[in-house]
Amino acid sequence: MKNDRRSFLKMSTAAGAGLALSATSGLVAPASAKVKVNATPIDKLQNMMGGVEPITLQERMNRIEKAKRLMRENNIDAIYLEGSSNLEYFTGVTWGRSERMMAAIIPQKGEVKYICPMFEADRLREKIIFGDDVRGWEEHESPYKHVAQMFKDMGINNGTIGIGERTRFFLFDGIRKEAPHLTFVSADPVTIPCRLYKSKHELALLQKANDITIEAYKTSVSMIEAGMTAPDIRDITRAAHAKMGVYGTIYAQVGIVSSSPHGLLVEPEVEDGIIVLMDGGCTVHGYESDISRTFVHGTHTDEQKRVWDLERKAQQAGFEAAQLGAPLENVDIAARKVITDAGYGPEYKTPGLPHRTGHGIGLDGHEWGNAVLGNKTPLAPGMCFSIEPMIAIPGKFGVRLEDVCYMTEDGPRWFTQPSVAIDDPFGNN
Repeated sequence: MKNDRRSFLKMSTAAGAGLALSATSGLVAPASAKVKVNATPIDKLQNMMGGVEPITLQERMNRIEKAKRLMRENNIDAIYLEGSSNLEYFTGVTWGRSERMMAAIIPQKGEVKYICPMFEADRLREKIIFGDDVRGWEEHESPYKHVAQMFKDMGINNGTIGIGERTRFFLFDGIRKEAPHLTFVSADPVTIPCRLYKSKHELALLQKANDITIEAYKTSVSMIEAGMTAPDIRDITRAAHAKMGVYGTIYAQVGIVSSSPHGLLVEPEVEDGIIVLMDGGCTVHGYESDISRTFVHGTHTDEQKRVWDLERKAQQAGFEAAQLGAPLENVDIAARKVITDAGYGPEYKTPGLPHRTGHGIGLDGHEWGNAVLGNKTPLAPGMCFSIEPMIAIPGKFGVRLEDVCYMTEDGPRWFTQPSVAIDDPFGNN
């Protein structure tokens, strides 16, 4: 029986196995026409990326102008960004990290400048969309000396340099040793105010990512059968996302594994009456979705329903607390109160809610804007964050419902409609 099921999964996800991810577009090429598979619900899915436009050159230029204004306000002469989501946000350049330095320097005055290994310079020039100053360093040279010279060429002799928070320490350390006359600070006062508040275009990309993932959920959940394991379910979700034109994965935690927020090593099989917690998303032109659904395969118990209903109530309380001008921590406080009032916890103790209620999201699946006690950031239009107050019962099961919301001029709005019931996760009944 297990071998038969594996064969079915291999056929049903053959499209996913035959797809190749494009490094530039994030789209997935179609599987070979020679591959013959049995018809599955995945075959009914359509590519949803038609007409979806990436961030424009003008918007990136506007971001840089805002960054320069924030540099002036914070007395920062330039910011240094190595290959990271910050680099992508401002320049549109994506670059894998290695031990070799590749970075962009955005000065308060003047054009963006880049530095990379000399043998990579032509490839970098193909990627950049503005700025033409690319400094290459040979393998026997110190990139840190090149960076120090770049600052000097910019007229920054005794100034202040903002270091992007995702910059690895050895790069920062090498630069400050070569430029001890400069002052180094965090670039957070520049990068966070830029990225925390999403533009209409960013919101549209986030909406598309969520639309695709919720469709992947509906299709994938309909294909779950007794005897499957978490990797089987994961592979189905990848194939579903791929059929719609993106790379995405939804991970499953089956049974007792769901009682740990990030899973356990065991891999129970799906069977009647077992909890299935799924969590994941996809990427649309760099922007992430993140959705969780929890349901029972087959017949649920009274305890499972009671905990599920409490979780849904807590999620809604967090959403209602997300009011313009209120501190972001209110989302966590409201959701956690529902759970602790029911006798769980208190605070982060289990059985109960062991982690923050939510996290910011954008180019990174987790970024600034955490819904957690102590975050006094006032809620404002453009902010995006998840609301996912999990209830974990160690040794038994866990329930997490996660949807991402964004702030509008009229208050919070969901990217996806929250789950309806333990036996109706998508409002189909």
